[in-house]
Amino acid sequence: MTKFLLSLHVLAAILAIGPVTVAASMFPQAVRRVAVAVPVGTAGGGAGAAGAAQDDTSTVRLLHRICRVYSCLGVAVPVLGFATAAAMGVLGDAWLIASITLTAAAAGILLAFVLPRQEELLEDLTGRQPVERARTARLAMFTGLFNLLWATVTVLMIVRPGSTTGA
Repeated sequence: MTKFLLSLHVLAAILAIGPVTVAASMFPQAVRRVAVAVPVGTAGGGAGAAGAAQDDTSTVRLLHRICRVYSCLGVAVPVLGFATAAAMGVLGDAWLIASITLTAAAAGILLAFVLPRQEELLEDLTGRQPVERARTARLAMFTGLFNLLWATVTVLMIVRPGSTTGA
């Protein structure tokens, strides 16, 4: 049963967290591209420019949707992680407690900083409002922190300091 739960936990992490990290990392640059492609205050630039702007906005919208949907699916990762840890009898191990703390911090950053800023930037693009580079840079910083926390959790899950399994 432990191997089955561990397999589900790892698969959930790969399939749910992976897309969020990639899409969130791509989002700030995609916003910058759209903001440059459609200057604010122009008369539209013709039908071709409007179509190109819509395509670019569609990409940004898709990246945000991936982040939202897969972050909801990502709830399965800690749920399966707790079940796996209980089956392995390691709920009190320091590496697991650190991983749980870092996972909670990553989720908090995603929910409090990344997703809301993505929504704000997407609204600005849709409304043809100016997008300051500093805002996309801050979003990139929070996204990088989110990704760094997940990378750290991944390393802790593999190395498991104090583990007696030899891994």
